[in-house]
Order: sequence, then C-alpha cells, then structure tokens
Amino acid sequence: MKKNVIISLADSNYFELLNELIDSIIRFKQSKEVAICILDAGLTDDQKSILKDKVDEIKSAEWDIDVPANKVIGKEWLKSQVARAFLPKYFPSYEKYLWIDCDAWVNDWNSIELYFKACEKGKLGITQTLGPGYRIMSKVNWLVGKIAIIKSQNFKHAIKSKIGLDKARKLAFVPHINIGVFSLEKNSPGWKSWQTNLELTLKSGNIFGSEGLAINMSVYIDGLETEFLPLNCNWIASNLLPKFDEELNTFVEPYLPNYKIGIMHLAAGIWQGDRDMRLDKEVKIDIKTLQNNFKSKSLRFG
Repeated sequence: MKKNVIISLADSNYFELLNELIDSIIRFKQSKEVAICILDAGLTDDQKSILKDKVDEIKSAEWDIDVPANKVIGKEWLKSQVARAFLPKYFPSYEKYLWIDCDAWVNDWNSIELYFKACEKGKLGITQTLGPGYRIMSKVNWLVGKIAIIKSQNFKHAIKSKIGLDKARKLAFVPHINIGVFSLEKNSPGWKSWQTNLELTLKSGNIFGSEGLAINMSVYIDGLETEFLPLNCNWIASNLLPKFDEELNTFVEPYLPNYKIGIMHLAAGIWQGDRDMRLDKEVKIDIKTLQNNFKSKSLRFG
C-alpha cells in the first residue's frame, strides 16, 4: 500500500499539461513508491482513457462548498479552487498529500521528497512567492505625499471577500503564499482551518483565488504551523524567469548558486503576444544560459 500521493486536477482544455505533469513524475524511479491521483473537472472519456494506465485513481471533482451557480456555470475547472481543500475526502487511503497544479511539472525529485518531509507532524509544506531577484512584492497607488491605496494581492482579495478590515490589514504586506503546490498530512489541523476560511472567502469574493486567500489566512492569521520550502520547489516562471544550464541540460535559478529548479510552475502563463505557452506548446522564449548564451526554449515539460 502506497502511503504518499500526488494529486492534480484538470479539465479537457488543460489535459495536455496534466499529461505532461504525470509524465514528468513517472520518469523518476522513486515515483513507483508514490500514488498519483487525478480529480476530473471536465476531462473527456478519451483523455481519461489515456490517463488510466498512468495513475492510481481518477475521481470527479465536486463543489464541496456551495457556490452561486451563476459564478461557475460552464467553468467546471473552478472546482480546483474548492476541491483541493478536501483531498482526504476524495482519496482517504493515504497518509501524506502533495498537490501540484496541472500547469506545473517536476524537474527534480528532491523537491517531492522535501514536500513530503515538510508536512510531518501536521505542518503545511508550501512555498512563499518571495526570493532573490523579485522586484515588486506589492503595488500601491500613491495619492498625496505619504497617502496611498494598497493593492497587494492578499489585501485586494481580502477586501473583495469581505473577511473584515482587521484581517485584511494583517494580510496586506505578508509574503504571498502560492497554493499551486503544497503538502499536508491526512490528520493535519490545516484541512479544517483551510476549509473554514474557504467558506468565508467564497461568500463574497471571486471563486478564482479564494482558496489561496483562505490558506494565507490559515498561516498568517490562524497560525497554522508551516514549513516554508525554497523557491525552487515551486518556481513560478511568470514572476521570474529561470536560466538554463547547457552543461547539465536543465533549468536553474537565475542567481548564484543557481540551484536546479525542482518544480517548474507556469501559473499566469508565459505569453508571446496573445499566445499562452500553457495552451500552445510552439510558444518559445529566449532564456539566458549559465554559459552566457541565449536559447529559444519552451518552459513546458519535454
């Protein structure tokens, strides 16, 4: 019986990304000891047929918290914003859960091991979107002198979700936590804290981003014990492009000591005009190498 599981979710539009994520996992021999489970948010029968021989379980995602129908009609993929806070309900036979968004892929198995280690004793294993080279962490609109309007990601979502000004202020300038990759044990108190906060954020705010705001509340307001992992464990390329090591044939962090990227995450997309690399594999961008060259490359797996 496998004790640890990696879980992701996709609809038919993101199937290719999901399939690449799975392929990026199963190429490592260590993956044989880890289950792979998929939440279906609108995959076709043909797509599920392709996946069934690669993964352990496929289950349909549900609306685990009631949301207004007018906000989600035709958007089954938004179930990812709710279902990921209820993973033990869908797949109850595992001890440790690692969620990876389908627009991410595994480049180094050490990051997988770190996430499973990080969530021991009920802790949340996760990465903050903060690191060397980040130029802007929060935005403000300056009005007069020292007076400004805060526009940080957490504060903006908190105000829209009407969680209360006191809580919104506590979140305004803390380093944002990206929920696209995280780990939790089955019996962690983090699930209940997250679910409670998610019910609150879903009442008034947008569906998209509600789960991220809720987990930020769990960490920074509820005090959920958290193991913050290095940035290369969830490298969001739209925030800061990696470099490429031509000698080792792999993506690395752009600053010394140029650690190998563990999980490449294409959240928010990598755009070339109106074309998004997540949906168009032909999109390539110029990436600087450690050998001081530029290579035209895709950041997708394979």
